Amino acid sequence: MRKRLAVLAICACGMLASNAMAQFSGPGVAGRSSTVEAARDARLGSYLTLTGNITNHLRGDYYTFRDDSGEIRVEIASSVWRGRQVGPDDKVRLLGEVDSGVAGRYVWVKSLEVL
Repeated sequence: MRKRLAVLAICACGMLASNAMAQFSGPGVAGRSSTVEAARDARLGSYLTLTGNITNHLRGDYYTFRDDSGEIRVEIASSVWRGRQVGPDDKVRLLGEVDSGVAGRYVWVKSLEVL
């Protein structure tokens, strides 16, 4: 019985050690740099990065985002804002996921960076 427990303990330690040393060095979920025009045609669930301006607040967590190619609705939760003040003249970089709802296509923002 003790031998089984010892073998299980050694195997468990070996598995934990191998996972702790693993590191990913390839591309992440950062999303490709994109435009509003491309976001309108992108596959649902695609991650992309948009650079432009948040021009106005629609309701709740929904805002209008604009770049040189047009406008799209974006959803930005209060946790993503992190207390920052952003105006229509401030350039931002948004990382988000293309989604669709009753009111149409929008970008669900996961992170916001003021440039």
